[in-house]
Amino acid sequence: MRILVLSDIHANPLALEAIREEFDVCLFVGDLVDYGIEPGPCIDWVRRNAKYAVRGNHDHGAAQRVYVQGVGGFRYLTGVTRPISIERLAPNDRHYLTELPTTRSFTLNGKRFFMVHGTPRDPLDEFASPDVEFWKRRLEHVDADYVCVGHTHVQYTLQVGETMLINPGSVGLPRDGDPRPAYAIITDEGVELKRVDYPVEEAVLSIQSTDLPDHAKQLLVDVMRTGKMAKNGNSNGSVLNGTPVNGENPI
Repeated sequence: MRILVLSDIHANPLALEAIREEFDVCLFVGDLVDYGIEPGPCIDWVRRNAKYAVRGNHDHGAAQRVYVQGVGGFRYLTGVTRPISIERLAPNDRHYLTELPTTRSFTLNGKRFFMVHGTPRDPLDEFASPDVEFWKRRLEHVDADYVCVGHTHVQYTLQVGETMLINPGSVGLPRDGDPRPAYAIITDEGVELKRVDYPVEEAVLSIQSTDLPDHAKQLLVDVMRTGKMAKNGNSNGSVLNGTPVNGENPI
């Protein structure tokens, strides 16, 4: 069985379309909306192709019409793009986001899976870097062979006891210094973290054609092109080597 694991598409259909892997089952670990400006095609793709999906913090905020204010960094970008997400969500899309569960447990190919966007302790908002001791505490009551998470936009795998933790990274807006869409493939041979090229300048043009503030456009374009927030972007939340410090949530 070939399992495709995706997370953090963030309304970037060009990045999603670039992933052309064959798969038997697709898993989606949350965050279809915000930052990008085309949530509809992304929601439609996941609704049609993902057998199992969970809700991300951005999915929850947009579906519940929660507006955000921030003076810098990703919180600021959430604040200025959230109204676009809310405006462009069709009623059936909003319903889909609302109905997504915060966690999923299931069995595939004889293996037990657990999915959550953040962590089992805080499914929507807790950031977690690849730290074994941190994850041991979070997985104490999780009985699974594979745990799939997202939220950090940083791609990694981590063996925690008998459990393989997989963060496929972000499809639509990576933050690990590599702007290419990130994802994971699980087969009987193990887990493979993968990247793929996509027409990033087309995505840039779609952002530049909006009426977003010029500062927001520049921040988004920089992240799209470089895979990280520029130092003068004043990103909220601490980061260490490109990874948010455990527990902090710059959104």
